[in-house]
Amino acid sequence: MKKKAFVSSAAACALAALLSGCGLADVGATTAAQGESAVEQAKNAKKTEARVQQRIDDAQKAEKAARDAAEAQSE
Repeated sequence: MKKKAFVSSAAACALAALLSGCGLADVGATTAAQGESAVEQAKNAKKTEARVQQRIDDAQKAEKAARDAAEAQSE
């Protein structure tokens, strides 16, 4: 049983060495950078959404004020 564990450990080490030699080791760093980029994009999207919502609210208030003014003049 120990021989089998040693063989599978050796195979795992050999596989890791091969993968790190082909540039797969950089995948972790690239993935981390993409994750940070996604977080930054999400923050920017939230800010943009808040600005758009504020503009919508302002437009609705202006429209209501104009409607109220028109009703007041017609009375």
